Amino acid sequence: MTTARTLGRPLLGFGLPVSGSWATAANLTEIATSAEAAGYDSLWSFQRLLHPVGAQWGSTYESVADPLITLGFVAAQTQRVRLGVAVLNAPFFSPIQLAKQIATLDLVSNGRLDVGLGLGWAPEEFAAVGVPMQHRGRRTEEFIRCLRHILVDDQVSFDGEFYHVPLSTIEPKPVQRPQPPILLGGSVDAALRRVGRLADGWISSSRQNLSDIGSAVRLIKDAASAAGRDAEQLRIVVRGVAKLTASSAGGASRKPLQGNASDIAGDLERLAEQGVTEVFLDPNFDPEIGSPSVDPAAAMLAARRLLEACAPAA
Repeated sequence: MTTARTLGRPLLGFGLPVSGSWATAANLTEIATSAEAAGYDSLWSFQRLLHPVGAQWGSTYESVADPLITLGFVAAQTQRVRLGVAVLNAPFFSPIQLAKQIATLDLVSNGRLDVGLGLGWAPEEFAAVGVPMQHRGRRTEEFIRCLRHILVDDQVSFDGEFYHVPLSTIEPKPVQRPQPPILLGGSVDAALRRVGRLADGWISSSRQNLSDIGSAVRLIKDAASAAGRDAEQLRIVVRGVAKLTASSAGGASRKPLQGNASDIAGDLERLAEQGVTEVFLDPNFDPEIGSPSVDPAAAMLAARRLLEACAPAA
């Protein structure tokens, strides 16, 4: 489970080198071990299968390593810090395949895994995996139900609209019980309500308006309460598109989590006031770090500065 928050501040994580030229084994080891030593609570990866030729998705998505293999590698380099993926697109997997990967990764990390799931948004990726985009919301809700059965039940039998598992024993089970936390992404109202009804928490997208994230948090908690769940137990995780500057980037036009260390520290407190429980600073979404065209040494230097300046131990 997550560690306790510092009063007035959310738990703080850091994005692993998974995008662009800085995504190397050596840099993964250095960032993971340095973040753990500096007191960060979590480390995060994300999924992108492809980048269509001529598309304008942004340089962050041009070259992205596999998120689960990345976390497996990092699990062997660390002892305490939690390991999360934000997010895997559920329709790209079968529940049985992903459940086996989740259970194994939770075992090799000794119970440190957080699983973020999304619906997917790119038609090109759905075409590449051979899954239709239609009914992806309904498909994902069934996916979650099936996944939980596989991870929890001693004997599993599932017969749904999209997924079927014959009566089976499926082992091993994960270390965390009843299963590793399942967090959902999404930003539209239907997705936020789905979080409240079904998930252990929410992961915001890189495009989320952090200045008014409290409205999304309220919608999630209202949906949880309406479903008879304890809304205060839900985790609210922000992917922080962070950029460190030498001097304060004050002013009305400044984006949250972009500025000097003091600016970012103040932003973290304001996010906590809006109900955010966790933030991970993700340098992959800085085009000067997470791009395949950036010098890897320069990208690593910028990421290291962000990690050190914002470290909880500091």
